[in-house]
Amino acid sequence: MKNVLVLCTGNSCRSQLAEGYLRFFAGDKATIYSAGIETHGVNPRAIQTIAEDHIDISKHTSNNVDEYTSIPFDYVITVCDNAKENCPYFPTNAEKFHYNFPDPAKAVGTEEDILEEFRRVRDMIKVYAKNFVDQHLN
Repeated sequence: MKNVLVLCTGNSCRSQLAEGYLRFFAGDKATIYSAGIETHGVNPRAIQTIAEDHIDISKHTSNNVDEYTSIPFDYVITVCDNAKENCPYFPTNAEKFHYNFPDPAKAVGTEEDILEEFRRVRDMIKVYAKNFVDQHLN
């Protein structure tokens, strides 16, 4: 069983979406964790937009990367430049991956405009997660 950590700034949107999709696609092939270099709580719009794809992350919690220092990760995926550049030293031999997804929490406009940005980023993360599982966990 592989251990995968998805790391972002606040563990509220992108890393939560990635955790949800990686769990869905990986099934029992891996244990998926997500964390932030800070904790901002799980964004309700992230919960809403992934639920449109029949995945429930409403019970996820926002965790700090320091909570996971004792887990032997096989893979660490950073999903924003800030996490990649500012993460405190994390002792691991894990293979590292990085993709800088746009931050949907920074979207502005009407509620529908904001939700459309969440959906756009959600769909990008879904494709990334599926490809990651196909390439590294199958």
